Amino acid sequence: MSGDSVAVSAPEPEHVVNRPMITLSIMLATVIQALDGTIANVALPHMQGSLQASQDQITWVLTSFIVASAIATPLTGWLCDRYGQKSVFLASIAGFTLASVLCGISGTLAQIVLARMLQGIFGAALIPLSQAILLEINPREKHGSAMAVWGMGVMIGPILGPTLGGWLTDSYDWRWVFFINVPVGALAFYGIWKYIRHLPGGRKMPFDMFGFTTLSLAIGSLQMLLDRGEQNDWFGSRETWVEAVVLALSLAYFIAHTALRPAGKSFFDYRLLKNANYVTGLLFVFIIGMVLFATRALTPSLLQGLLGYPAFLAGMVSAPSGLGTMLAMVIVGRLTGKVDLRLLLGAGFTLTAFSLWQMSQYTLGIQPAHIVWPGVIQGIGLGFVFVPLSAAAFATLKPELRAEGTAIYSLIRNIGSSIGIALVQTMLVRNIQTAHASLVGNAVLTNRALEEPAVAAVYSPGNPFGLALLDGEISRQASIIAYVDDFWLMLMLTLAVLPLLLLIRPPSKKLPPQPAQVALD
Repeated sequence: MSGDSVAVSAPEPEHVVNRPMITLSIMLATVIQALDGTIANVALPHMQGSLQASQDQITWVLTSFIVASAIATPLTGWLCDRYGQKSVFLASIAGFTLASVLCGISGTLAQIVLARMLQGIFGAALIPLSQAILLEINPREKHGSAMAVWGMGVMIGPILGPTLGGWLTDSYDWRWVFFINVPVGALAFYGIWKYIRHLPGGRKMPFDMFGFTTLSLAIGSLQMLLDRGEQNDWFGSRETWVEAVVLALSLAYFIAHTALRPAGKSFFDYRLLKNANYVTGLLFVFIIGMVLFATRALTPSLLQGLLGYPAFLAGMVSAPSGLGTMLAMVIVGRLTGKVDLRLLLGAGFTLTAFSLWQMSQYTLGIQPAHIVWPGVIQGIGLGFVFVPLSAAAFATLKPELRAEGTAIYSLIRNIGSSIGIALVQTMLVRNIQTAHASLVGNAVLTNRALEEPAVAAVYSPGNPFGLALLDGEISRQASIIAYVDDFWLMLMLTLAVLPLLLLIRPPSKKLPPQPAQVALD
């Protein structure tokens, strides 16, 4: 590296000592950041009463974290270039832990929203940096195993967040969903401070204020549009139009600005887009974000809202999906490097598509086993995709681009999840209305099905009570049709990306090992 500071030679990955302790430390940081994306969800009703907030206002506890994290994520590459990975990592963990304490002691809605914004800002770099450092401290042939460990850390959040948050809230207080980060953050901080030697940043990248401002406006507007669009009736609202215009203008200015500046001088290094593996990986991880988080957003409302499952049973039948993912990651981590990545990716997407096809066969009479097995298969499929995709995306990327590359990779995955959740929720609401109107058209006195004695005794349109029961049953049938339509949509998206596997080039085994960017004791 060159610039204002003297370059320090880092040991090659094969000579890195304390690799297990480094891995443990950075994964603790990954877990708390991934956990906080979902752990507060179940505590919102308790926060609402404690902070005297309305239903609409309390959702800002979630929105503020998501928006702040999305805006701050692209900063990771510049910060590492300026101050070094270790300094950025330590500052991120310290700030995230302190912000967690501020969340826990907040007494008003404004205080907790501000604290959650700080959490998002400081936590934005944790997942990209953990991925980058794991790639750097491991030789290329072990990248698959490293990405399996990283993937399990990222996946633990969506899996354990709601369950752990519910237990802490019921057993103690909602504030403990934030205080739990303190001991974990302290251990992560100590491990990184102890085992990773500081290397000064290269100081090659000037801070591109215009690029950062326009990209931040675009990301923030997109997140706000997706998060509030449904409740604002989308483009029937002036707010949505304002967000859409700001998004379009800021993104256009950012693209033009980046294209006109030389490489290394812009906030976004467009050399990343010249790497076919990396660009294909971005597209795949975008689809994974849509499918994974959209399914997890639909399942709780399907189980509890429509099928009447109690919260505990809903959690029990959903948990095996995450266990399947983690099991698959362990297996595929050992296969990566020995089996063609495209075969592993193809198997993963095929399993995911098969599970979505099973979900598209759901009816109101399904049993818990019908929920568990498609979830397990989907979890295994996503596990088979997540690990080799990460390895393939960064296999041919230059080491100096990894910090920024991992940040953009995480950002695209999060944007995919936001768009996926907004898409399926919008489709769900509209398809329920469409299906309900269609079914109501058949609920007339001349329908012979209503003349059956057993049916007429309960669902007689001729009296108010029977009419109310009939409308309730029509609503239930319309809802399951809408859920099935959503699962079909995600199935089509999953199948649509399969041909893109041909664009991925497996890494050459003849390439020499690349030196690590992080020096270790």
